[in-house]
Parts: sequence; structure tokens; C-alpha cells
Amino acid sequence: MLIEDHVAKIEAKISKEVEKAAKRFADFDEKMFRSTNARVLEYQQKIDDINNRFKQALEAGDLAAVKQLILDLEIVCPVSGTRNWTDVRQFNLMFATQLGSVTDESSTIYLRPETAQGIFVNFLNVQKSGRMKIPFGIAQTGKAFRNEIVARQFIFRMREFEQMEMQYFVKPGTEMEWYEFWKEKRMKWHRSLGLGESNYRFHDHLKLAHYANAACDIEFQFPFGFKELEGIHSRTDFDLSNHEKYSGRKLQYFDTEENRSYVPYVVETSIGLDRLFLAILSTAYNEETLEDGSTRTVLRIHPALAPVKCAVLPLVKKDGLPEVARKIMDELMPDYLCQYDEKDAIGKRYRRQDAIGTPFCITIDHQTLQDETVTLRYRDSMQQERLSSTQLKEKLSSQLSLSHLLTKL
Repeated sequence: MLIEDHVAKIEAKISKEVEKAAKRFADFDEKMFRSTNARVLEYQQKIDDINNRFKQALEAGDLAAVKQLILDLEIVCPVSGTRNWTDVRQFNLMFATQLGSVTDESSTIYLRPETAQGIFVNFLNVQKSGRMKIPFGIAQTGKAFRNEIVARQFIFRMREFEQMEMQYFVKPGTEMEWYEFWKEKRMKWHRSLGLGESNYRFHDHLKLAHYANAACDIEFQFPFGFKELEGIHSRTDFDLSNHEKYSGRKLQYFDTEENRSYVPYVVETSIGLDRLFLAILSTAYNEETLEDGSTRTVLRIHPALAPVKCAVLPLVKKDGLPEVARKIMDELMPDYLCQYDEKDAIGKRYRRQDAIGTPFCITIDHQTLQDETVTLRYRDSMQQERLSSTQLKEKLSSQLSLSHLLTKL
């Protein structure tokens, strides 16, 4: 992390040079600038040299060389400012605990550091009972545990966390094709959430895990910098082959088209649910100054992800408006999580809904009693639209349905 953060600082210098040049030149070609500007090339050379030394040290298992790299780069502790580093050591990131009423060495077990292995041991069960043909995937979400050296940055790095994983089983020899497919598909999914395309980037692993022949991360620009949000790995047949070897049970797929059995290769996508929540929350939260000088807090969550989809607000608590509002509320509640609010001035109620990310506010006023029309207010633009109460469901469905978001993929 120390070395990666140091590299990130150099990358930030490159980005600064690009931004300055983009402001200076009207017809700006970023690709050309990055490949020709002397200062950018100098920074990039530094990054390449650091990454090459880092990769060689990791692949050789030379921890002394890793420490020497830290010393040569003059990296200081981000907390204390000291350079008095201990030797680089291997840490056990798995949680150990005891099983059973008597404590001894044989009762030591480890909490799972990933959810993937439950998928692998059930591979044939799912494939045969579901009559699945390769390629196909199995996805799940669940708890995972890591003995983190330092848990930090709110919910970004925790010892107990929620992980969402998919293992996609493919024919051996096609894994790199599917690896590239899922890289593109997953990035497209992330960008569909509306958090800003420039907030994402790929980061290829310098040192591959023992089970992988290709691996990268999708990194997101959190308030504390670009950090891993999702990992995509080509795991080869490592997991299934080892479960087969040590269990003595075959975990092979019979391919009817090729008339042979083989152990499938696996492409994995793994994302932290807590980290995704943090990415959405930190990006969506805004404090903005309006034209009249007032301020509002608004949570610009994608409408399909907003916890409360709409608020039903009678303009006043009399003249039959609450009764009409309750009727509209009853019609919407089977499909959407709604809030009913009749306390305080309408402006204050709008602000409350803005702060929790409610995309739409439906206001019932005296005109509603005459022509059955309501005012639909949009959270982000604060624009208002008058429409018939019978059109509400159709209008909300076009904006709030998760299926509309997913079909864009």
C-alpha cells in the first residue's frame, strides 16, 4: 500500500499536467500529449521503474528488496512522518478460531477469506440439478473475514465484510476471451450506476495470485483516492482440480458436443458490497448553494437505487387533501417504498426528502380536488411537472425500475 500510494502521487502529477495542458490548448489531444510531453514521460518512467522493481521483488519473494525500495523512494509514514521502518514481513490474513469444547491444535479452524469455495464444492450439484451447459455462472453474496493489519477508512477496510462473487465456468482455452468479456461487462455495469465514468479505472495486478493466469481490479475514486472496488480474475482450474484431488470426488463436466469430460476453467468477479455502498454514498452526497443563496443537502442516488422512491405530500392538513394523498399513497405502496409527510411547510418537506435521496415528491393541492392532477417534483433539478394522478405509476415506473437500468447493459 505504501508503494502503491507513492505511485498514485506520481500519477496525480501526470493528471495535473494533462489538466493544465487541456486548459491551455483548444484542440487538445490527450493521447498525443501523454506520449510526447517530456515531464509526463519522466513521471511515467519513474512509475515504470518502481513497478518493475516492485514486481521483481514480489515474484522472487525478496522482502528485503521490498523494504529497500521503500527506503530508496524515501516514503514516510502517513501518520507519524517517520522513516524508521521495520523489516517487511509476511502477515497471515486469515482468521483463526477454535472449534469444539476442548481447545487443542486439531480444533483450529479458519474463517473463510472469500465466499468462492462454497460455489466450487457445489459446482456439479448446481450444474446437474439445473441442467446447465458451459459456459454458465454461479453467483452469491455472503460474509467473508480477513485479519486486516489495520482496519481503516470507515467501512472500506474491515475484518468482517459482505462479499458478492460470481464464478463463471468456461471451456479450457477460452478463459482469456471470457476474462476480457467480463472486464468490459462489469465496467459497463458500474458506469450504469451514474457515479461518473472518470471515477473508474482498471489496474492490472503486478504479481498474480498462485491460482490466477490473469487478474485486474476495477478501482473507484473514493474521497481518499483510487482504491479497489472489484476484482476480476482468471482462476484457471486451480480450485476445482484441488477440491477434486483432496476429496477424491470428480468435479468434471461432460461436454456432449465434444464427447469428453474436463475440469472447467473459471473466471471470477468479486466485489465488496460495503465498498460499493461507500462508493455510492460518498459520490451521491452533495451540499449545494442555490440561486437564492440558501443551501440544501441532497443525495443524488440513482433513482433505481434510492431506498425511498417517492414522497406523498398534501399541501395542507385540511380541506380533504390528506384523504386524497392517502389514496395515492395506497396505490403506490405495493410497488414502491413511499413516505407520507404532512408536517411543516412544503419547502422544508422537500429538503428532508432531498437529504435522504428521494427522487420524486408528489404534492397534492387544491387543484387536485378539481381535475385530479398532482405536482411531480424532481430531486436533482428541483423542476416540477403537472400531470394526472392516473399517469403517476407509468411515469414512476419509467424512472425507478431496476429492469430499465439493467437493460442498458
